[in-house]
Parts: sequence; structure tokens; C-alpha cells
Amino acid sequence: MSPLAQSSACVTTAILAGGAASRLGGRDKGLLSLLGRPLIAWILEALALEPEQPRLIVANRNLDQYARFAPTISDQHREVFAGPLAGVAAALGVCETEWLYTVPVDCVRPRGEILQALCAAPMSAKIDAVVAHDGSRRQPLFALYRSSLAASAAKAVAAGSGVLRWQNSLNLHEVDLSGLKDAWWNLNTAEDLVLFAGRLKPDG
Repeated sequence: MSPLAQSSACVTTAILAGGAASRLGGRDKGLLSLLGRPLIAWILEALALEPEQPRLIVANRNLDQYARFAPTISDQHREVFAGPLAGVAAALGVCETEWLYTVPVDCVRPRGEILQALCAAPMSAKIDAVVAHDGSRRQPLFALYRSSLAASAAKAVAAGSGVLRWQNSLNLHEVDLSGLKDAWWNLNTAEDLVLFAGRLKPDG
């Protein structure tokens, strides 16, 4: 068993909520209402983090509203929506644990098995990051990073890199999570919100 799997308290969970949400008219996705509750509340409930497990929200606007749910920071490129890697870099820059786990804000019910599987992956001193693979493609925003990657991530953002390209430059281990067929539902449009609300209702 990976030593990390025995000590989840050494992982900070960061929810990446700094996107422009262009397909939702630019509305702040994490604060959109789903069955009367903002998406960020659904995510934190699904993560079911223990009190000793640090959590963090990376957002580029409405920081005061997000701060009601968890400690909140913004990235250094908040005015231009530089993409999720800017959020990852910001979270790594303040991470006080050995590892950082990232989750996208538009995956409203992130399965706990994802973090469990990433933490249980074989770890060596050479591994920089562990990332989920859904059986068809990598899910780059569900990833576990060493906090020592902060400078590397910041440099990649400055160079205009994206998450996938930066991950490809790391000593990366992919974990096959093809068995979690319903774990990757992203809410990107108003229609997605309606459909997912129907799934969450008792008679949905």
C-alpha cells in the first residue's frame, strides 16, 4: 500500500473555480444554483472531507461568497481567466501539505474513490504527480501533485502552457479509473444543469 493512502491529512484538496464559464454566459459557475444550493456546496458535501483535511477554493471573482464555504484564494491572472493551470499554480503556491489534490468546480459530485485511488497508487521519489484516466482519456483536473511543483507550475503558466502540456513534462503516473463510469459528468451549459438536477431528484 502507498504510504500516502494511510494518511489523507497530508493532502490539501483544491477546488478549481476560476473559469470564465463562457458556455453559461460568463456566470460564476461555482455559485450557480442546483436544486436551491450553489454548486460549490454540492462539491464540498460530496468530497466529505474530514476536519483535519485542508481544503481550498481557487476563484477569480466573488471571493467573499466562496469564503463562506472554505478558505479562498485567486490566481495571479484573475483578470484574464488564464485557465485551470493558473489555478493549480496558485493552489500549489500556498499548499502547506506534501500533496495537493485538484477537483474542477463543474464536477458537482466528485467520487471519493477518485482520491482514494490516486493516493493508493504506487509512489516513488521520482513521481511528481498522479492523475485519473477514465479509460478513454486522461482527466487532467483530477490530479494529485507534490507541493514542491509550485515553481514549475508558475513557470508553465507564464509560458502559456496548459494543464495537459505541463503534466506531460512531469514524471506522471496515470491511474485507470475506467470502472467509475458516472464520475466525470461536467456541468458546462444550462441544459447540463437541468439534466443533472433531474438525476439528483429522488424521482429523477
